[in-house]
Amino acid sequence: MEPAHTDPEIFSHIRVVMGMIVSLSLARLLSGIALFVQHPGKTHVYWIHLGWVLFMFVFLVHFWWWEFHLHSLAVIDVSVYLFVVLYCCVFFFLCVMLFPTTLDDYSDYEHYFMSRRAWFFGALALAFAVDLVDTALKGKAYFASYGLEYPARNAVYILLCIAAAGTPNRRFHAVFVVAAVAYQLVWMYRAFDLLD
Repeated sequence: MEPAHTDPEIFSHIRVVMGMIVSLSLARLLSGIALFVQHPGKTHVYWIHLGWVLFMFVFLVHFWWWEFHLHSLAVIDVSVYLFVVLYCCVFFFLCVMLFPTTLDDYSDYEHYFMSRRAWFFGALALAFAVDLVDTALKGKAYFASYGLEYPARNAVYILLCIAAAGTPNRRFHAVFVVAAVAYQLVWMYRAFDLLD
């Protein structure tokens, strides 16, 4: 009996659903940034918050790029479909956490971000944990192709997110966001420069 293979149309269908959620996430980030241009002076910009906005933008673009490898799955069943959709929903939640509907209960983005940091970094830690499962879904060879750096990277991100959720130390948050953005950009270009 021949092994089952995924119909390319199924992959295209899943990409459309993923694309909708990723698009909503990117729209949330871009709309949030536009508010600073539309209403200058109304809300004080907090550079650490903007650093995480940049990180999420890069992470989302990167996510959409690497999900191309879903096409290599021999079978895509409803559990894989639900998993990927829920993974996308974690990204949307993170973007909504960065730009809430209103800041009425907060003095500015610094106050908001630091008071909601446990939610944001808890969800970000979850995203890195789910990322390990997502990569494993694509096969042992695919997972192994990134070497030990990949699981170590995710483990370090998870630990740093847990620490960031617990500490209000601005210096820690400053170093973390700068290092996270720089590393994410370097990792994206080193590990995912070309689709094959």
